Amino acid sequence: MIDFHGYELPIWYSSIQEEHLATRNSAGLFDVSHMGLFRFVGEGVRSWLSSVSTQEYIKFQPGRCGYSHFLDHEGHIIDDMIFAIPSEKEVLGVPNSTMVSIVFDWLSTNLPSDGSVKIEDLSQETSIIALQGPKSGAVLENILGRGNRIKRFRCQEIASNELGLTGWIQGTGYTGEEGVEIFISNEDSTHLWEALISHPDVSPVGLGARDTLRLEKGYLLSGQDFLWPEISEDTNFPPGFLGRTTAQTAVPFGLDLNHEFIGREALVISMDSGSKLWGIECLERGPSPRPGHKVMDGQGEDSRIIGYVTSGGPSPSKKMTGIALGYLENCKAGDEVWIQSSNRRRIRSEVKTPPFV
Repeated sequence: MIDFHGYELPIWYSSIQEEHLATRNSAGLFDVSHMGLFRFVGEGVRSWLSSVSTQEYIKFQPGRCGYSHFLDHEGHIIDDMIFAIPSEKEVLGVPNSTMVSIVFDWLSTNLPSDGSVKIEDLSQETSIIALQGPKSGAVLENILGRGNRIKRFRCQEIASNELGLTGWIQGTGYTGEEGVEIFISNEDSTHLWEALISHPDVSPVGLGARDTLRLEKGYLLSGQDFLWPEISEDTNFPPGFLGRTTAQTAVPFGLDLNHEFIGREALVISMDSGSKLWGIECLERGPSPRPGHKVMDGQGEDSRIIGYVTSGGPSPSKKMTGIALGYLENCKAGDEVWIQSSNRRRIRSEVKTPPFV
């Protein structure tokens, strides 16, 4: 157990590898109540959200979910957010745990001046339980009934069920597998957790496997793969490095350039810089890539630094092969690069477009 920004959370229950593979092959259960929950309401709420984020909310109809970034005026990522659309005048959003107050303040300063849109922070009163994996649908149907088995990136109020639970459910998650995130009152969270964990196909999963699962799919981690420069300059990287972490990635999740939004102009200019967030897969055994490791264009003394690892580690789904995400300059998929995994060792690797599995 560790102190995770004020929450006591498990790194693992059995082992990171066991929990990772259980989620890929069966069903994993995650307590992600440290994440936030915002409710945006008002006339034109989707138009306003489109103007302050990289996603075009107007394209999403009620009952749908999506993914988006919020940028500052220089094009830096402040935070990313999964969102759901209950109705024409309401949007729910899940900001990252460490960014709840920061994003709330940022968005509040950019609200329409006529008061037509309001933001509610429901984070402290809401628990979030995520069920992920290929057997999660069958488990959910068994515990909460067929009416709560929903498709990927769909959402609804929790339908009538034998547990008597109410709240919100959406076909989203951070593992790349089929699954749901369930939003309920804090008072009901233990009841739901105990009902789900009692199923023989379900394994509890901690922060360690949550990280390896998202890394295999190339999902960004707030505070690591991007960090708003207004907060801090991470000492793992050279001065000014994080100023280049914009929403331009090799796989631009949640980015729609066909509308105007805060930071768009700076983002478009940054696309010509040649630096993108890529996947990197190790081609030989050795120390696993870790945040801050240099990425080189060769192994000789005259080779140069072309980027840095932002996330990395062994992949349980690929027999513990080292994989990483990192901002690299002027690279393309298939290029050979070298990760400086220690003072004495560089690991031959290949640039990849995520996901890795």
